[in-house]
Amino acid sequence: MPTDDAVFETHLPLRGRRQGKVREVYDLAPDAQGPRLLLVASDRVSAFDVVMPTAIPGKGRLLTAIASGWFEFLRGQSLVKDHLLSTDVEQISGIDEPTRAALRGRSMICRAAQVVPIECVARGYLAGSGWNEYQASATVCGVKLPAGLRQCERLPEPIFTPATKAAHGHDENVSFEQASASVGQSLMARLREITLRTYTVAAAHALERGVILADTKFEFGFALDRSGSPTEELILVDEVLTPDSSRYWPVAGYAPGGDQPSFDKQFLRNWLVTLVESGAWDKNAPGPEVPAEIVSGTRARYEEAYERLFAK
Repeated sequence: MPTDDAVFETHLPLRGRRQGKVREVYDLAPDAQGPRLLLVASDRVSAFDVVMPTAIPGKGRLLTAIASGWFEFLRGQSLVKDHLLSTDVEQISGIDEPTRAALRGRSMICRAAQVVPIECVARGYLAGSGWNEYQASATVCGVKLPAGLRQCERLPEPIFTPATKAAHGHDENVSFEQASASVGQSLMARLREITLRTYTVAAAHALERGVILADTKFEFGFALDRSGSPTEELILVDEVLTPDSSRYWPVAGYAPGGDQPSFDKQFLRNWLVTLVESGAWDKNAPGPEVPAEIVSGTRARYEEAYERLFAK
């Protein structure tokens, strides 16, 4: 593992390594509750479901700080339990001190869970793929919306728009009925309620800090018991409300009718769109090398998101 601030990926001497777009996950020895996992946030960045070959130095630590701040905030709301046990890397055995130092600030020790294979998306504003669908059909994932809404306009009330959770390739927006057919209507009704309540309280907190939480996605799972079997305890898993899983805009200067400046990786996406439009990239892997000014600009937006949301 590199010892500088840019960690593109990790290969720890721990069991069960698997790799997502941004994180590596390892198995840790169980505790009294049950199996535990180590989630390490790298400095990789993905866009259009493609991992870029260029790291954003320090991004993993910023993601972890933002997620940890939100987990702490949400626990005070008593909406749903979560998987986070600790961010203390001193609790990780079997690694040397240089590795421990590299992991510090970018690691979460978590309860293991059987993940529900549905992305639970809450939208409070009409943006992204939702805006594209609305222009064609006045719906978002089958949810009928009023006519005449503008791009990035606040919706009359937040809506729940699930998506399939793809292991590879692109996640796909689906209707509530399609998601229910996959995992059951009663579970989807429960997930919809928790998702919208959590989005609402998080959006209110963000607004107090001068930030609009336009939309976000949550993942849930059923905590595992000491034998490794799923219980009936539904918990919030993975990251939560980070710029990788959310769309954040500044309140100052907000004006519906077009794209908004953002505190997320939309800055990177906008640069990539120019490559797509010029024919230099086709949105498929491998992604292009990201120039230094886009790297620094993306990191600056993650830093500002953290400072606005959680700086004392």
